[in-house]
Amino acid sequence: MPNSSYGRYVSLIVIQGNHYCSRDYGSGAANSNSYHYSNTNGSYYYSNPNGSTYYNSGQGSSTYTSPSGNVSKSSGGKQS
Repeated sequence: MPNSSYGRYVSLIVIQGNHYCSRDYGSGAANSNSYHYSNTNGSYYYSNPNGSTYYNSGQGSSTYTSPSGNVSKSSGGKQS
């Protein structure tokens, strides 16, 4: 896969339905080796090239952490 705004494809691993994928965005990205994974229980996690992260439990709660470290949580449609 060529380099693009989506990064260079590095690896894809699927084990018993659990999925892990990593990409290389190069030295210009805050997090050059970003990745995401998803599990058979419905949860998933993104570590993004801008340094932010996002986790979703698959059961209605999620957590977003911005590149500056601010944390935003939501549960059952309520955000804090």
